[in-house]
Amino acid sequence: MAYLSTGAEIRVTGPTSPCAVVCVNGGQAREVDGTWSASVEWLVRKLSRRLPELGFAEVRYRVKSWKRLELCIEDTRAAVREVGAPRTLLLGFSMGGAVSIATADEPGVEGVVGLAPWIPEELDVARLHGKRLTVFHGALDRWLPGIPGVSARHSRNGFERAVARGADGRYVTIPGGVHGMALRSPWGGLITLPRADRWADLVEEELRRFVGPE
Repeated sequence: MAYLSTGAEIRVTGPTSPCAVVCVNGGQAREVDGTWSASVEWLVRKLSRRLPELGFAEVRYRVKSWKRLELCIEDTRAAVREVGAPRTLLLGFSMGGAVSIATADEPGVEGVVGLAPWIPEELDVARLHGKRLTVFHGALDRWLPGIPGVSARHSRNGFERAVARGADGRYVTIPGGVHGMALRSPWGGLITLPRADRWADLVEEELRRFVGPE
């Protein structure tokens, strides 16, 4: 674990050259200190064993709030530059989808994998022109009072806007999937959510495509 130039934190698993995946978390309305994403952490633990040749860099924002989205973007840009991989893929969960798309114009970034991504209408999706956007979304995901979520219809609309502006990619709905792959228990462990293994298999497919033939 190390600090970035912005004051955010980063932790790296595996080699970050020639390819790396920079992973960013979701957020909330209230401006609170950043945390490590349970879903991203669960995914990195699983996929780093399947893809030992690929490096994963998880980012812990200074503030994890969509009201301070610009700070989350600054933190992610700093992470991409700190990792310094010749080829980079951004993986964003929930609000991290918007953060990843906004950071997709960094040199070396080849595309974005959005996991139940929040893609607001005002976001400049043209930054994905000529790049790849892949979205995986749980079919049961939605916002409910007291329960965070992003509807699949919302991310589908964002995906279609990006494709219309010159992005390539694919959109996959996961039957029975909810908002993410894991939750953090009060004692710090990870609680796996329904269809988590299906999420992992789909992301693995996309990462293998990114890495290319051995």
